[in-house]
Amino acid sequence: AMSGIQATIVMPANAVTSKVEATRGYGGEVILTTEDLMKTTLDIQRQRNLTLVHPFDNLNTIAGTGTLGLELIDDAPYADVVIVGIGGGGLISGVAAAIKQKNANVRVIGVEPEGAPGMTRSLASGVPEHLVTLDTIADGLAAPFVGQHNLDHVQAFVDDVVLVTDAQIAEAMGLILERGKVLAEAAAASTYAALLSGKVSLSGGETVICVLSGGNVDTARLVEILG
Repeated sequence: AMSGIQATIVMPANAVTSKVEATRGYGGEVILTTEDLMKTTLDIQRQRNLTLVHPFDNLNTIAGTGTLGLELIDDAPYADVVIVGIGGGGLISGVAAAIKQKNANVRVIGVEPEGAPGMTRSLASGVPEHLVTLDTIADGLAAPFVGQHNLDHVQAFVDDVVLVTDAQIAEAMGLILERGKVLAEAAAASTYAALLSGKVSLSGGETVICVLSGGNVDTARLVEILG
């Protein structure tokens, strides 16, 4: 919008209100749908003759997220382990590729909710998997499918992918808010949940970085999650 280019973003009808309002506040047009998200997006693209910018299965998108990996290693060259959440796989694809090319000794660990294990299943089968059901409080990681580019990157650059429960995510959200004074949404807190729950194997003494990818959570939803 700042460049004078109109952006149209398609979101599920149950998208977090704060995300919808923030997107509109930045000048984007938001279309909410209860239908298949990707099909709706492609239909709108064809009808309006728009350019599709895929949220994760696109090499330019992946290159963009890779800048986070470069900044991370520049700011913390002493890092031993970096933990990143996985939805469709766009963020971890770029971050892992950038980190491994700067320092191959850094371990990159991906995290998925047990209720949305798309990458875990894709790694097991060797092909991008589609999920029929999604059941997690981490809506930012609830992608219905994994992209081919993302699977390729995870296979090449990610050391391990672990699963966490919603209860573990909720506990991590609470601790980040209470101790760190940071409001992290469930998708972001999943990385700390993996660390807290012992899902990431450590030998002791390592410097671990958890990527907190966002803070888009409604107050009512936060109260519901934290009880």
